[in-house]
Amino acid sequence: MRIAVVGARGQLGAAVVHACAGRHTVVPVDRSVADITDAPALLKVLEEVRPEVIINCAAYNAVDAAETHPVEALRVNALAVRTLARAVRDGALVHYSSDFVFDGTASQPYVESDPPNPLSVYAMSKLLGEWFAADAGRAYVLRVESLFGRAPGGPPARGSVAGLVKAMVAGERPRVFADRTVTPTHIGDAAAATLGLLERRAEPGLYHCVNSGTCTWHELATEAARLLGIEASFEVVRFADVRLPAARPQYCALSNAKLAAAGFVMPTWQDALARALKTEG
Repeated sequence: MRIAVVGARGQLGAAVVHACAGRHTVVPVDRSVADITDAPALLKVLEEVRPEVIINCAAYNAVDAAETHPVEALRVNALAVRTLARAVRDGALVHYSSDFVFDGTASQPYVESDPPNPLSVYAMSKLLGEWFAADAGRAYVLRVESLFGRAPGGPPARGSVAGLVKAMVAGERPRVFADRTVTPTHIGDAAAATLGLLERRAEPGLYHCVNSGTCTWHELATEAARLLGIEASFEVVRFADVRLPAARPQYCALSNAKLAAAGFVMPTWQDALARALKTEG
């Protein structure tokens, strides 16, 4: 396959490029090539590349900043996806979405058929991106959550997990939620699942692409400390006691059963975390 990876220099984009390289022809598309919010420029580049598959890893992920910069969030997370869906023609589009499309009032992992109810500008922009992605001939919308890990040759790890680990190693006392439940996603596992769906020509549609098992942020932090062999101290807080500019879902665990049924069983988050910490030294 000839694959264009949009947002190739980001954390997830680098993992996707690494997973596809050597097996397929990969064309990285980043800001140095085209601004994804500039539709004419982006379409021109993609017309020259003529990909069979476009994998969109670009995203506006500043959840709180989106509340005061809604246009920017919508341009990247929604309108740019519409451009990609139009550009792919008869090929396949892979687009990554978020657990934030849900309101967090569930008591068991969300499945793909559960109705979304976004609580913030960021969440709404991601949901709109899902809808625009569906305009492609073959669209795979993969919801990921709390991405972590570092791809070979990729940028330093970012996100909540990376910040948590960095604080613990520095001897700080990071704040963790005792009652916010997640299903974190290792970027390498997400990239491998993406490639698996494409190579097997799985049924297009919406998939939850997260590692197996659920945890609170306190449980994740405790496991990270154990793996690091350090005695970490945390400021354990409750969800109701923290006020942030953008509302977040409290229970945002996702079920990956549909992905497993398509032939790709995701490793547990504990296994993924151990691999990530080993890779990052």
